[in-house]
Amino acid sequence: MAERKSRRTSRVTVVGEVLDGDDPLLAFAPYQHAVPRRNSLTPARQRAFIAELAACGIVTQAARRIGASVEALYKLRHKPGAEAFSAAWDVAIDRGMARLEDCALERALQGEERVVVRDGEVVATWRRYDTALLVFLLRHRRAQRFGRNPLPPEPQVSHEEVAASINAKLARLREMVEAREADEAEEALARGEGGPLDWEKYR
Repeated sequence: MAERKSRRTSRVTVVGEVLDGDDPLLAFAPYQHAVPRRNSLTPARQRAFIAELAACGIVTQAARRIGASVEALYKLRHKPGAEAFSAAWDVAIDRGMARLEDCALERALQGEERVVVRDGEVVATWRRYDTALLVFLLRHRRAQRFGRNPLPPEPQVSHEEVAASINAKLARLREMVEAREADEAEEALARGEGGPLDWEKYR
């Protein structure tokens, strides 16, 4: 009997090409252990981890590939003197996530081949396109156009324009206050209250 292929979608395991030694990302200054032990994360292992992490974007998988524990790597990352290693870690994560995005986009565009099995035999194949994945990518990569609530782009306003707008509003407000005070003074004069208008008093 022919082996029956699984019809379930397997977990994404596509890993990008591991960086070579000339990649600038691997030029960071690694942490130097004062007294290295047999299982220490040496500079070579630190660079190997960063290379693996840039290829897959998954810390646990990169740690497994160099034979180190995740706990030891995180502990090293937060040690004084490991700032360059930590910075390379962040850049490697960004690279790995970019690879995963490309993998998801490829799957959304090209679909995934599925098989039809009858009596233990593959009798047909068909291609399944993941519409939900495609919509998700469009909403995040082209949120301006395909987001749930796309917002118009915010206008770029200079500091000078903001200051001019504020000054104009203050001037209009000052004119309104002066006009109101002048009206109140005229009304008081009409009622016989007070003498000639002292305009300076109302400024």
